[in-house]
Amino acid sequence: MARYIGPVCRLCRTEGKKMFLKGDRCKSDKCPINRKRPAPGKNPKARAGKQSEYAVQLREKQRLKRTYGLLEKQFRLTFEKALRMPGKTGENLLGLLESRLDTVVYRLRFSSSRAQARQLVLHGHVTVNGKRVNVASFIVKPTDVVAIHPTSQKLELVKQALQEFGKSGVMPWLSVDPDGLKGTFNAVPQRQDITDMADIREQLVVELYSK
Repeated sequence: MARYIGPVCRLCRTEGKKMFLKGDRCKSDKCPINRKRPAPGKNPKARAGKQSEYAVQLREKQRLKRTYGLLEKQFRLTFEKALRMPGKTGENLLGLLESRLDTVVYRLRFSSSRAQARQLVLHGHVTVNGKRVNVASFIVKPTDVVAIHPTSQKLELVKQALQEFGKSGVMPWLSVDPDGLKGTFNAVPQRQDITDMADIREQLVVELYSK
């Protein structure tokens, strides 16, 4: 499976906003956004003028795609699936992205970043309803139980990530049993429930792909 292997902090600098791609590092003083480092490339100030409508839509799509760690083909396929579903395409898109197994593992606090969650899934450390699933794009359905496999429950990175659970809890569409290292995907989230994505304008992504 193709994946981005370049410096992820560069992606945040490009978008000018935190996308929390490196877990705890994003909350530290090492974060380039906290240090107010400029966008990558030569003379970024010269490119900071008024943007065209297309540029604004493109930046919104790139930020959403990079936040969830998808490449263009994966993201486009997810969008096309959202387009075929009843309801608002933008909200369907966010619902599908939040239903991905790697995102659910991250939201349950079993990992400190989506990239780390994807690694847990790909290495067979995660089960869905008691069965191992090693496909990060697997769509979790309401009432599905996602857990760390019994043979993997001593992983130090999982224990460290779970320390965050006591501080901030989990999203309202999830419930978690930190002692059992398992959680339930109660429902596909509504748009207003995804509070950490409140500044994402998903309608711009729909407009971009509709051109």
